[in-house]
Amino acid sequence: MPEESRRPLRRLDPRAPLVVDTRELGRRAATMRRLAWTVPAPADLAVGMIGVPVGAPVELDVRLEAVCEGVLVSGVARAPLAGECARCLEPLATVIEADLQELFAYPDEAMGDDDEGVSRLEGDLLDLEPTLRDAVVSELPLAPVCRDDCPGLCVTCGGRLADLPPGHGHGAFDTRWAALAEVYRPTDEEQGS
Repeated sequence: MPEESRRPLRRLDPRAPLVVDTRELGRRAATMRRLAWTVPAPADLAVGMIGVPVGAPVELDVRLEAVCEGVLVSGVARAPLAGECARCLEPLATVIEADLQELFAYPDEAMGDDDEGVSRLEGDLLDLEPTLRDAVVSELPLAPVCRDDCPGLCVTCGGRLADLPPGHGHGAFDTRWAALAEVYRPTDEEQGS
């Protein structure tokens, strides 16, 4: 039994927002087509504390190029991000721009010893959703911050340190330091008198 007949058949819906028809390119190497469109964000474009909200508009600007082995897709995806700061837990809203690049091999094209991870055309259709997901998720920060110097939260009261007065403290004294406090007593000069 040929290897290709053992692969599960999956039919792409040509009306799906991330399915692209490459029929215009044919199999003529060096033919190219540019596409720009906006699609609703699919699920799972997130990691931990930040991600693209499901259904948010994702702008795609791609170039399809016919090459000997298949169709090379390259371009950019732009999408809004929502999440929270890993230090102070304040809401975050920003935009991500991720580069896309994937070779979709022709269905009958052998791609070497390891054909397993190769993206393939289904007839004249290709599905950009896995490529979009890989590109966006790999660009997301694992610990997003509202700003690079975000001080975070007070470990005692949980207040946002950026909003608290300088020198914020709770005056709690750790009894383990009592012996050291007895040795060092500030003089009147050191106390500012």
